[in-house]
This record gives sequence, structure tokens and C-alpha cells, in this order.
Amino acid sequence: MIKPLGLLTLALTLVACGDAPQTLSGTRRDTAAFEGASNPYSAPGWKAGDKKAWEQQLKTRTQNGQNEYNRVN
Repeated sequence: MIKPLGLLTLALTLVACGDAPQTLSGTRRDTAAFEGASNPYSAPGWKAGDKKAWEQQLKTRTQNGQNEYNRVN
């Protein structure tokens, strides 16, 4: 006769073996960050695919949002 604890262990083992593989789908990782989507939520003045504008936007965002000296003054 199988004991309840043994039956529970067997059931948990079988459930763990049936886990479906998790794969990343729908996201492309082979493009550079500055080639992102052009949508109404992107920063004004930035165009998708424009690396110089992307770098300038990051620099501006860093200076305005993360530089405490500029934020206080």
C-alpha cells in the first residue's frame, strides 16, 4: 500500500517534470537600442534609427533627471 506522503511526493515529481519550456517570443534582440519603435510615447525630437539623436537624448535625460546639482539649482 502506498502511503499518502509517498503518493504526494510522486504527484509533485510528475507535475514538476511536466513543466513546459519557457521561450522568449515576440521580442527581437538583434537590433540596437536606438533603432527602437517610433510611437507617440517616444521622446520628442527623437527619430527611430537616428543614433546621434538617441545619444543626445540619453545625455539630456541623464543631466536633467539624474544630476542632483542641476536639479537643485
